[in-house]
Amino acid sequence: MTDHDSKALVEITDQDSENAPFEHSLPVLTSDTKEQSYRSRFSRLSIESRGIQPVSTEQRTDEQYSKLFFIWFTSNVNILSFSSGTLGPVVYGLGVRDSCLTILFFNLLCCIPGAYFAIWGPKLGMRQMIISRYSFGYFGIMLPCLLNLIGLCGFSILNCILGGQALASITNGRLSWTVGIIITALISLLVSFCGYKVLHWYQRVAWIPVLTTFIIALGVGGKHLSSPPPPEPATASAVLSFGSTIAAALAWAPASADFGTYLKHDVSGPKIFWYSYLGLLTPLVLLQSFGAVVAASAPSVPSWAEGYTGGNVGGLLEAMLRPTGNFGKFLTVLLSLSVAPNITATFYSFSFDIQVFIPALVVVPRYVFSIIATAIVVPLAIAGAHRFYDAIVNFLGLLGYWTSPYVAIILIEHFIFRRADYSAYDISIWNAPRKLPSGLAAVGAGLAGFGVAVACMDQVWFQGPIAKTAGDIGFEVAFAVSAVVYPPLRALERRWMSRR
Repeated sequence: MTDHDSKALVEITDQDSENAPFEHSLPVLTSDTKEQSYRSRFSRLSIESRGIQPVSTEQRTDEQYSKLFFIWFTSNVNILSFSSGTLGPVVYGLGVRDSCLTILFFNLLCCIPGAYFAIWGPKLGMRQMIISRYSFGYFGIMLPCLLNLIGLCGFSILNCILGGQALASITNGRLSWTVGIIITALISLLVSFCGYKVLHWYQRVAWIPVLTTFIIALGVGGKHLSSPPPPEPATASAVLSFGSTIAAALAWAPASADFGTYLKHDVSGPKIFWYSYLGLLTPLVLLQSFGAVVAASAPSVPSWAEGYTGGNVGGLLEAMLRPTGNFGKFLTVLLSLSVAPNITATFYSFSFDIQVFIPALVVVPRYVFSIIATAIVVPLAIAGAHRFYDAIVNFLGLLGYWTSPYVAIILIEHFIFRRADYSAYDISIWNAPRKLPSGLAAVGAGLAGFGVAVACMDQVWFQGPIAKTAGDIGFEVAFAVSAVVYPPLRALERRWMSRR
């Protein structure tokens, strides 16, 4: 198939800008009128079909920029953020002060890339992994895309486990974790299936009952939080290793632009940045710190310790709310559903990334992949439900090792080779392999960063020689190495291959 044929296959039909996200957003397959009929019906129901095809400037008409604050805020106001904070005292032996300071400073740094990349959605009208083709190339981006698909599924698995635990904790064993996981996943599927309009509406309101519940839990259990047991002295190794799990905030960067592609292109960049940055930073710092304080205090409160048996975070929160009686059970149900916004956002990005990873799937409607994501996540969540802490430590620790080189490469490309000029991204070649970069420089720099990071890893299953003395500094080293290696490789690539 020629480049011309590829472009024709994915041509975006001009349409009324008000309905841009939902009408004619896939290739027009005139030979299949039944399929077109189904798409037309879904359009009337505000179900987004558009996949990875760029959104034209005329179609970027949404001026509700605060949506980006709520997409990030609501996605992180949940029990996964709370449970991440518990790792400081429980796994790394840090006290409350050291845990909270680590949470604050690592999040201040690691929320920046995701917030900055959010600007590119309205400016370019392209999904994050499509934008990444301008560094990694048409084929080279498939490796980061695969890693991001694994990461998105991993987050959804952890969230389903937490939601299932919380639902099961209020039934005294009458509802299994398995059933709770399935219920959580199906609710998330419903929202992600519908797409952009429903997703943003849901994220605007879903945080209210969840945040209210956390505030009530703080009010009910606050008397037990004033005097946690004295900690052991913190070590640099423990702080850095805990920080590597907090660096999972970087995992939003490879999906960041996905949620703003219909916003007006002339919006102020700083406005998008601060909406996104505060939406990410605020819930992560507050809820992770709350989790650290509660986990440190749990051993001295018998009912909390009992509920927390086996790392059951849902049981811990249910024990905190138990003094409120049946109302507490209702609040625990709300907490169990707090993970749904996070899962819906990851399922939404999953549907784009799989089309980038397997380009032939561009003709398949976006919502089909939300169903596929659910089918993958549910059985894996059920299988890993009783090994939650092992799963979360291993998974969150690994994310930074590939996302930090990815972030470094995308930033270097943007600031050095494209002069921070969005017009330097020729949108017409988004699907043209021969006109995009080869990706050799980006893949080479990414592998170099990851390779050096191996020596700096400190995980349950592996400890690198540098990590034995310095702690886990893998994601920091990976970023630095990729940032140093990429510019000369990219300069050679541009000179020898004459690609953009």
